[in-house]
Amino acid sequence: QVQLVESGGGLVQPGTLRLSCEASGRTPSNAYMGWFRQAPGKEREFVAAISWNGQYTGHRDYLEGRVTVSRDVAKNTVRLQMTSMRPEDTSVYVCAGLTTGGYEYWGQGTQVTVSS
Repeated sequence: QVQLVESGGGLVQPGTLRLSCEASGRTPSNAYMGWFRQAPGKEREFVAAISWNGQYTGHRDYLEGRVTVSRDVAKNTVRLQMTSMRPEDTSVYVCAGLTTGGYEYWGQGTQVTVSS
């Protein structure tokens, strides 16, 4: 069973967020890996994703210019960098993967709290 472990969250000051998500256990054949977030009282929303071959990246439209997603195949890791973090970006950030067979799997999430 594959596990996704997020790291890099917590209480952060306004600036740049850097999150990592490492897959362990039996690594699936991924098509995409990426990030979602969900704040209290709000719906879960897509943040960014990358194809495992690295040829495609996508992001939420209104986050354009703020997010960069990358992957390290050798380390089974996907990373998120998000600039200009502000209090309204406070949320639980969740790593997810989509296999070539259409199977979705999710991490437990990491709390990101942005102070003023």
